[in-house]
Amino acid sequence: MARVVYSRDELMAEHAYAKPQIEAGYRLHGGFDANGTYISPRTLHRWPAVEAWQAQVKGRGFPIIDASTRLLKRGAYPGIDQQKLLLGHGMGETLWNALTITGVIEARGRALCDAEAPDFQKIIEEDVSATSIGHLNKGLLFAHGLDEGGDKANGQGGHDDMWFAVRDALFGKDAFPLPEVPASIARPEIGRLMPMIDKVFEDWTLLLMNVLMIEVRAEAFFSFCTNLMRSPDVFRDRRPAAMHAAELVERIRTDEAIHVAYLQTFVSEMRSFTIKTLDGGRIKGAQMIDPIWEGMIHWHSVTQADFSREQSREAIVARIKKRTDAPGLLAQFDALEHKAAA
Repeated sequence: MARVVYSRDELMAEHAYAKPQIEAGYRLHGGFDANGTYISPRTLHRWPAVEAWQAQVKGRGFPIIDASTRLLKRGAYPGIDQQKLLLGHGMGETLWNALTITGVIEARGRALCDAEAPDFQKIIEEDVSATSIGHLNKGLLFAHGLDEGGDKANGQGGHDDMWFAVRDALFGKDAFPLPEVPASIARPEIGRLMPMIDKVFEDWTLLLMNVLMIEVRAEAFFSFCTNLMRSPDVFRDRRPAAMHAAELVERIRTDEAIHVAYLQTFVSEMRSFTIKTLDGGRIKGAQMIDPIWEGMIHWHSVTQADFSREQSREAIVARIKKRTDAPGLLAQFDALEHKAAA
């Protein structure tokens, strides 16, 4: 029978790398095995643990919730052909900004290292000691935070530095002015959504749902980036650098898979358990979780996607209008969006 209880040290344990990951002189997390295959940091036991916890959920007769890009209702904006058009006309600022903002937001993820989840056992009838819920403070949150923001005290960069390395390989570090970074990309508070439980448990459940949907959106961005960077008709003067940048994105994508897996396990476990309510009653977890999860999906995949498109378009149009060929270029840009929609 697969193990389902782990210590913090075990969940933080690394593989024995044959070679460290070093890019542009920076020591980054993770490493490579003897065959040159990239291995994500702190996954020696994290992956077996998450797989065992998921098996338990299924064994109780509950599915693991979908956390794939099938949840997303909108495509990337600008689309890949639109981005190629901009790059072909020397307008790399849109992509440079996106890569920079992604790196800054990843760095914020290190806050998970300092976060401590409440004791969910207080509101769950069943024993959670052998679940992802019971291991949030036993390394899951801390490892996630290090993956995103790095372990700078020990000279090890995380996804923040990896995204900046991708950006610099394509454009150079100071190619454009630093963009304004959104204060948050999570759904804002809209009042109590789970009034049947204490607010601290609601806040943490919403936080982890938000982070999960951000990871789902990130997966779509990974695909967009790798497809764009591997296209032979862009970055023609630095094809090797672009191909290597795509490889770096693939490594980040590999790292993020464990985040998606433990977060979807958390939500799936919450659905499968019995929740103790403030009035002394009991409700099925799915009864509380499902409508909130559906709302979270809609906000990230539709509401936020549409808002982000508006902002991106406004900035792109403003840059295009500064050019002498603005009318024709803008017409081409919009035509590509209509073509993609059709």
